[in-house]
Order: sequence, then structure tokens, then C-alpha cells
Amino acid sequence: MFHPLRVAEIERLTDDAVAVTFQVPPALHKTFRHVPGQHIALRRTVDGREIRRTYSICAPASDEPTLRVGIRLVEDGEFSTYALKELAVGDTVDVMAPAGRFVLEPRPGHFVGIVGGSGITPVLSIVTTLLTRRPDARFCLIRSDRTAASTMFLEEVADLKDRFPDRFQLVTVLSREDQQSGLPSGRLDEARLRELLPALLPVDSVDGWYLCGPFGLVQAAERALRGLQVPRNRIHEEIFHISEPAPAESALAGADTALAGAASTAATGTLSAAAGGSTTLLGGPPALRTPVHSTVTATLDGRAGSWPVVDGESLLESVLRNRADAPYACKGGVCGTCRAFLVSGEIRMDRNYALEDEEVASGYVLACQSHPVTEEVELDFDR
Repeated sequence: MFHPLRVAEIERLTDDAVAVTFQVPPALHKTFRHVPGQHIALRRTVDGREIRRTYSICAPASDEPTLRVGIRLVEDGEFSTYALKELAVGDTVDVMAPAGRFVLEPRPGHFVGIVGGSGITPVLSIVTTLLTRRPDARFCLIRSDRTAASTMFLEEVADLKDRFPDRFQLVTVLSREDQQSGLPSGRLDEARLRELLPALLPVDSVDGWYLCGPFGLVQAAERALRGLQVPRNRIHEEIFHISEPAPAESALAGADTALAGAASTAATGTLSAAAGGSTTLLGGPPALRTPVHSTVTATLDGRAGSWPVVDGESLLESVLRNRADAPYACKGGVCGTCRAFLVSGEIRMDRNYALEDEEVASGYVLACQSHPVTEEVELDFDR
């Protein structure tokens, strides 16, 4: 459900990025309380066409929530261009309640963030909330940016160094600019991370790794950590901006920054509902198994309905033709807003950057990336 919120402040962070703060009325404080690391979906309508984009909350968690997001301009991005060039204080934007599973509830321990570009946004909320609430927690932030001028939230990160000098460690790498001190410039690829991380940290004793940024960086960091024998359940991922097309689909036109909570692998394939609600990956070419005529039954907000699936469309698109309130934001397999439980039938999921392996194994799918393989498919958005 969307709520119209007034823009209270717009702050220029870099030449191509802003921070937008929304005014949350007291009656909606409970609705917009967030866990550090969550995101919100924003909506606007242009010429009768609805545009939704998802952005991470950068403010620390609070009972009286400050709803502040970072938005970076994306080439041909419909919402980001509007946010940087047209949006003004006093304007009203439709905002969905916080969601996402790329989160860290404050607890004792040693945590590390590896971020690239605007991937700093959710991690800023995570580290600020953690260090403020837990004197028995430490955080190391390894951030990669193109240049110093393109780096978002410089002042906020500098403030963390001043406030928590013994518990906050900052490592900065610039890929296109030399630094007077610190690490040499260049990209943080898998080989460099496998060499760098053991030199910086006791890798074995880190309680949680939070990877956020472009697909290439996040995948390189995950491979490096797995090569260093870090258990998979300690690695949490969020992808910002997928540039390459999914299997059997074209690239998303005009895609803005897209987020995901705690993404695991870009798993694709054919899934079937089995006993107990578990989901099984099946073999065989998925496209050859898609039936000509299929029906999707979906439960949403306690109401169920059944509708035909038009050849080639996703299950989310089928549901949206009949239920405009079906949840979604990015439609790219990254934000996880359209997560649903596969009650029965088989589906082909083109790509997945939003669900953990355990969620897929338990029966959850991304409706925006799911296509029917059997003639009958049933989804439950309420579970």
C-alpha cells in the first residue's frame, strides 16, 4: 500500500546524486519504522503510466522514523532523472512501507560491509544504528568509488570515524583516481579481495558480511569470501543495478537503481511445489516445458482469484491485469517485493537476486520472474 508523503528536504550529495527526506506524519510512524538496511518503493504516474522504483533508506532506525533515501542518476532512468532535475521540497510522492531482508538487527559482534558506489546507502543505516545502539559491536566498511567527487555520504561516514574511532574502521578504494594515502587505485575484483581481506581483518571471526553495490562487485566479493572459507550463512547481499539481460529476456529499458534484500545467487531454472511446500529445481530446458495455456490462482490480502496467463507474460503480470494491488517495485528480480509462496504447480524463474537459497528451498519465488510450466499454478502472496 502506498502513502502520499511530502518531500521535506533535498540535499545534493554529488553532481549526480541527491538525498531525499520525506516527512512522516505521526499517524504513520508505525508504518514507516524500518529495520536498518531496508528500502522503500516510490511511485509516480506519467501520462497515465505508473513508474515505480526502489531506494534504500540511509537514515538510522528510530521509533520516530526519518525517511531519507539516496538516489543516484542512472542513464535514461525515468525516476532518478525526475528526482534530480524536477523534484522539489513540498512535492508529494507515493511511498510504500519499508521492506527487504538485507538487514542487521543490532547485536554484539564484528561486522564488515563491502560496498560500491550507491551501495553505501543501506549500509550507512546499518552501521550507524549498530554502533549507536551496541557498544559491544564493531564495523569495518570497505567502500569502492570511482573518484572522491563521486563518493556519496562523505560527511556521514567521516562523522562515524569521529564518533566511534575504536569501533569503526574505514577502507576506501578509488577505481579511477589515485589517493595520497591508503590503498592503490583500481577495481576491487575477486583476486584483489582475496588478498586484501585477510590482511585487514581476522576473516574467520567476522560475524556477518554485508555486500552491496553493482552486480560485478557483489559477485566478486562473494566468490572471494567463499574462497576464504566464509560460511554462506554469514554473507548477505544486495544488488544495485543489473545491466545484463536475464535468460531469454531483453535488458530492462530505462531501469533505475534496483535493490534486493539479502540476495544469494542468481539462480534460475524450473521449480515445482512439493510436499510440505518445499521447492525443487528440475532439469531439462525450461522453455520447452512451458504449456500453451495456463491459469494462475493467487491469494492476496485474504482474497483469491484465478486468471489465464497470456503466453510470454510473467505470473506477476497476469495477476496485475486483474489485481492492481499486487506487490511489486523493480520487476527485475532484485528487490524481492513480489515474493510469493508457490502452493502448487511448476514455474520457470528467469533470475533471482532477491531470495536466499533457504527461501527458494522453502517454496518462495519471485512472481515478476516466474513463468508457468504446468497448466495450473497457485501462488500465495500473504505467506
